[in-house]
Amino acid sequence: MKKVIILAIGLFAATAASAQIKLGVKAGLNVPNIIKGDGNNDFKTKVNPGFNAGVTLDIPLITGLAFTPELLYSTKGYKAETVFGDFTQTTSFIDIPILASINLGGSGLNLVAGPQVSFLMSTKNKFESGFGSTEQQIIEDKSDRFKKSLVGGLIGFRYDINEKFDIHGRYALDFQKNNEDGSRETPEYKNQVFSVGLGIKF
Repeated sequence: MKKVIILAIGLFAATAASAQIKLGVKAGLNVPNIIKGDGNNDFKTKVNPGFNAGVTLDIPLITGLAFTPELLYSTKGYKAETVFGDFTQTTSFIDIPILASINLGGSGLNLVAGPQVSFLMSTKNKFESGFGSTEQQIIEDKSDRFKKSLVGGLIGFRYDINEKFDIHGRYALDFQKNNEDGSRETPEYKNQVFSVGLGIKF
């Protein structure tokens, strides 16, 4: 996984050196939750707000169409209310969206869509009850509880305020479950994330 991330960073740097290609940075708010699978899912969930931040490339292909891959650090997860107390799971990912940007009507508004590969870095579980709280930090390279990589898809918009700044909103969904054998401690689910943010191009 580390080799893939290093290769992606190198590809971004090499590609950005080419003419007409813009390198950018972005950051934003994540509003994640989960879609529960077929396992033990007799609990209700709600969003666990997080963030995303990373680098982007804007590679023009033809008029109105661009290739816009990204490399992002992103936090996801969910909150759940149980009869024993409140549970919060926060997962940290490296997301690599491979996106196409389609300009709509020659304006600053663009439709963005494409696949996304996500690499799980760590998981933090927090349980709070009337008797106190406990936390568990799991480094995923040392755990087989969850899949280490997931394939998903993303769709959204980007509005270019000018040549340097944009605002964007999007929805991302994993096509694969986090595991195939869920339990109450490690339920099977798919991540879903609504996000909004700001981008800057150089």
